[in-house]
Amino acid sequence: MSQTIRIGICGYGNLGRGVERSISQQADMSLVAIFSRRGKAGVEPLNPLTTVEHLDQMIHYQDKIDVMILCGGSATDLPEQTPMIAQYFNTIDSFDTHAKIPEHFAAVDKIAQKHQHVSIISVGWDPGLFSMNRVLAETVLPVGETYTFWGKGLSQGHSDALRRIEGVKHAVQYTIPSEQAIKRVRQGEQPKLSTGQKHTRECYVVLEAEADAEGIEQEIKAMPDYFAEYETSVQFISEATLLAEHNEMPHGGVVLRSGHTGEETKQTYEFNLTLGSNPEFTGSVLVAYARAAYRMKLKGQVGAKTVFDVTLSELSPKTPETLRKDYL
Repeated sequence: MSQTIRIGICGYGNLGRGVERSISQQADMSLVAIFSRRGKAGVEPLNPLTTVEHLDQMIHYQDKIDVMILCGGSATDLPEQTPMIAQYFNTIDSFDTHAKIPEHFAAVDKIAQKHQHVSIISVGWDPGLFSMNRVLAETVLPVGETYTFWGKGLSQGHSDALRRIEGVKHAVQYTIPSEQAIKRVRQGEQPKLSTGQKHTRECYVVLEAEADAEGIEQEIKAMPDYFAEYETSVQFISEATLLAEHNEMPHGGVVLRSGHTGEETKQTYEFNLTLGSNPEFTGSVLVAYARAAYRMKLKGQVGAKTVFDVTLSELSPKTPETLRKDYL
């Protein structure tokens, strides 16, 4: 397929920059424009020649962009933006509130079907690559237990949720896995672990002047889908400390399937990621799925999709012949 895939980026924070970096590494893609609430004045792309527009100009690019990659947060941006933008473009998003994925899928599918676009939701590494490996591991080892551990790492989605609390000026959140729990699973045990036994959460928060620290801490710890089920610590720090000590975004995690075959033969399936930059890696996954969305649309597919609906051939820039020759 020789035609260059034309990409747009909606939202230009850490994830948007990660997507921009990844597009620059793709021989079959070009970045047409970045769209931001801040408009041209508030965005400095990595390539100064890249077009930057305000969000309200996006509609004028329908004939210039093949796939729009949405880089907003899951708390408030994507539930509104993905269905709205799916009217005009094929889309990719990284919606990561696991409990609300079915609801998000239904809302996006309705619009994408109506307007004949492909919209792949919840793309990234979890949900995304980890989701695929959970399904694959359970399919191969039907008798057993699957465990997912995240971190240690800075969570973009959880940090975004913190920053949207009134009175919070800036914040980051780290997910910390239980090393003891991981060890037990790797040894072939199949322990029953509660959510709180697998991870803890550490929050570092910079407050606005006159903000109610005690009230904000209580609000954080009670937040459903993010912190309520976990042992959560909240530390209030200065902005200078946050910028100096929490300016990198490592992450990672592991999917483990502890199972057995035959006469109780122990088998362990493991998929592990160690990421130097969460947003750059997530952005790279989004870009790969933009290629798949483009190809699926060419085949006549429409509607909302997930990583379970996409083939490796649609993701790869290589031809099926090359994949069979060099990778099987």
